[in-house]
Amino acid sequence: MTGLVKIDNIEIGKDNPLALIAGPCVIESETIVFRTCEKVKQVTSDFKIPFIFKSSYSKANRLNIDSYSGPGLKEGLTILEKVKKEFDVPILTDIHNPDEAHPVSEVADILQIPAFLCRQTDLVLAAARTGKPLNIKKGQFMAPEDMLLIAKKAESVGNKNILLTERGSFFGYHNLVVDLRSLLIMRKLGYPVVFDATHSLQLPGSQGGCSGGQPQFILPLARAAVACGCDALFVETHPDVRNALCDKDSMLPLENLEELLIQVKAIDQMIKQKEPRM
Repeated sequence: MTGLVKIDNIEIGKDNPLALIAGPCVIESETIVFRTCEKVKQVTSDFKIPFIFKSSYSKANRLNIDSYSGPGLKEGLTILEKVKKEFDVPILTDIHNPDEAHPVSEVADILQIPAFLCRQTDLVLAAARTGKPLNIKKGQFMAPEDMLLIAKKAESVGNKNILLTERGSFFGYHNLVVDLRSLLIMRKLGYPVVFDATHSLQLPGSQGGCSGGQPQFILPLARAAVACGCDALFVETHPDVRNALCDKDSMLPLENLEELLIQVKAIDQMIKQKEPRM
């Protein structure tokens, strides 16, 4: 049986309803962030889907020095705190070095370890010591069973509130492939699992200095992941994808979110049905 992670009044794992982690890839402006959160909260409220808002104050792994990387720690946390108060939603954001863990934990309800950094021991330990739940993304270069060793780093300092996220694996150059067995393997390790339906479809570096993507596969792979029993979906979404400053080729247009949630909720309810008690 999978573990259970509590974020505010949201419980993820142990056959609780599917949760959604969603928002723009990176904070572009307060207006974009507010517009996105307002719409996602409205849709998830209509469908009674637990919602955690996600956006990054900084993207530290940009391939191109000219790529937009976010407003930075101070301004980004200010905006995320406003979102939290305005919309009464939990906040998830990623950290990139150990010094960020404490200030971010004062705003965010869950700290995320980026996939490229999941093996960085000092980073994982600093995040775990805040006492906040962690979302550790499986590196594109990691076998799913090896994520147990990463989770045990966090547990070594007393933090057992851990989610593990699948976001695709390298498949040659400029391509990722999703092995849905990963969700089942990581869930058997004893942690709730998340499927990142948008980063999993990136084509890293394929646009000559930035990543491309295959957003036409977001919906079918999200359906498949939920059918495999994932505990939450991670979906980066934007109200104006064509003009997004980061990951525009792999984010879900905000207007398509409702259709995705209709379908995955139906699948989630079906696979979690239990025999009536006599």
